[in-house]
Amino acid sequence: MLCDKCKQRPACVHITKIINNQKTEQHLCDICAAESGDAMLTAESMFSVQDFLKGMFSSGIVPQQKEHNYECENCGLSYNDFSRVGKFGCSECYKYFGDQVTPLIRRIHGTRGHTGKVPKKAGGMLVVKQQLAQLREELTRCINNEEYEQAAVIRDRIKELEKSIIQD
Repeated sequence: MLCDKCKQRPACVHITKIINNQKTEQHLCDICAAESGDAMLTAESMFSVQDFLKGMFSSGIVPQQKEHNYECENCGLSYNDFSRVGKFGCSECYKYFGDQVTPLIRRIHGTRGHTGKVPKKAGGMLVVKQQLAQLREELTRCINNEEYEQAAVIRDRIKELEKSIIQD
């Protein structure tokens, strides 16, 4: 996509304005965006997801564990280092810091699990597994709320999906 203003360089800044319920979008290159003044973008003002997470931890929005400075047994990253840097050291860190970061992930995403797009090639089985996970959560909720009739319907649906997995 080319810049809306100069029509020469690729657009890398996307500005959406909503004024009086009227939505306007501009797609600008970095040079035109800097000239327009709408986007105050400098190298210093750019931030990453790690900066965002680091800010969440340092602001007190996410409680830090001060009594215990847990460390990942795989890479040695401590929880204090994670909260300072804002990113994990390895794929095993989530196992060690999961209890502390789950509230943050829930706050950011609205759920603690990722539900993204499903690849078409492997889609059938993954879709069924996602449905099963959702149904199991719903079943637990119904049981906790003593909605036993609805729980029975959900239980039967889970059995049907499990049969379809076995048959495939």
